[in-house]
Amino acid sequence: MAKAKKENAIVRYFQETRAELAKVYWPSREDTIRLTQIVLGVTVSMGIFLWLADLLFSWWLGGVLEKDLLRIGLAAVVLIAAVIAAVIIGRQEG
Repeated sequence: MAKAKKENAIVRYFQETRAELAKVYWPSREDTIRLTQIVLGVTVSMGIFLWLADLLFSWWLGGVLEKDLLRIGLAAVVLIAAVIAAVIIGRQEG
């Protein structure tokens, strides 16, 4: 009685991979370019926003450490405004 030949795992892996890749929806060139532009735009925008936020918070923290009343007061006003905005938004959703 002859033994059945054992299937090569590597060959089976590549066959299954090829079958799965055939099922994938591949976007058109125009879709790829458009989506890449969106990703780059959002990335650059968020980078600029975070850089400006870092500058602002560094400036405020420097004022707190130097006991600059103007910067401490400005930080308090912004904090109070953010709390009020959060309460108003929370009431509109609820």
